[in-house]
Amino acid sequence: MITFENVSKKFGQRPILGELNFTVNQGEFISVVGPSGSGKSTILHLILRLEQPSEGRILVGAKDLGGFSHHDLQNYRRSIGTVFQDYKLLPG
Repeated sequence: MITFENVSKKFGQRPILGELNFTVNQGEFISVVGPSGSGKSTILHLILRLEQPSEGRILVGAKDLGGFSHHDLQNYRRSIGTVFQDYKLLPG
């Protein structure tokens, strides 16, 4: 289960996400849709902890994603299937 609790994200002074709250239950599939610039990629980056929230917290099960050790974070990322829009397969 992944839970966003009052998650906000800013880049500089520019707000991207504001007080986002939702839960994705284990085994549930979701789609993230919206116009360009609405924060879809930012949500995915936050779930993978490629970005940190400006405010709020993201829980994986009962654990705060922000408190994961490097080792725990690697194992967590391996458990998630991700396809990036720019592929990120090989450095180029």
